Amino acid sequence: MTDPATNPDYATIRARRLGPVLTVELNRPPLNILDMAMMREIQAALDAVANDASLRLLVFRAAGEKAFCAGVSIQDHLPERITEMIPLFHGIFRFLARTDLVTVAAVQGHCLGGGLELVSMCDLVLATDTAQFGQPEIKLGQMPPVGVILLPRLLGYRKAAELVLTGNSISAAEAHAAGLINRVVPAGQLATALDGLVAELTSLSGSAVHLAKHMLRRVSAHDFERLLDDSESFFLNRLIQTPDAQEGITAFLEKRPARWSPL
Repeated sequence: MTDPATNPDYATIRARRLGPVLTVELNRPPLNILDMAMMREIQAALDAVANDASLRLLVFRAAGEKAFCAGVSIQDHLPERITEMIPLFHGIFRFLARTDLVTVAAVQGHCLGGGLELVSMCDLVLATDTAQFGQPEIKLGQMPPVGVILLPRLLGYRKAAELVLTGNSISAAEAHAAGLINRVVPAGQLATALDGLVAELTSLSGSAVHLAKHMLRRVSAHDFERLLDDSESFFLNRLIQTPDAQEGITAFLEKRPARWSPL
């Protein structure tokens, strides 16, 4: 019987189950932009293993060398799509907030916007020394609804404010020093480092790791889903209704500087 998580019909991801490990690979190189089609396929792969007690690890990686993920599709931020896109995207985070699976991300190149939000939700993160991390939404008159919840917990308020309020990116070395990622490895050695970490984790007691993960997430992600509901509502009902939110997206698509409205 074919494992539903490894559905060969996926168009934007590759999902592979190998023993107790499910690997979900973002597969829209070179930038691996998250669009609604990819979000649906990620959710389908996760739903397929939601009740699988034999699964222990969930690994996120990405095809190509240029980017892990450069963010959520700008087209999916247009008014006619965004009210569908945001709850769809956040469904992935609600799954991750509830799961006792250990989640690992392997990052190369640019990790921006929704890509950084996905990585921030994972338990363990490996990155190449050439990786770059950022939340550039503010430059488009937007905010990262998940990032504003997770980044202060991971980095403290000051560093989180720097990323969210300036939209600037930081290097892998700076991300490691700030506590955003666990290990930095030379470019070209990411797959080997990932294999080593997976082997290390799967060699341990599955029940002990699951229970420890359960308590870690219970403490560190306390109130995450309630806060995500609040952030999602704030984003859709307040921020996205501002003229600047629409201007930022329009200016990006028209390849021109944004003309922000006065406060």
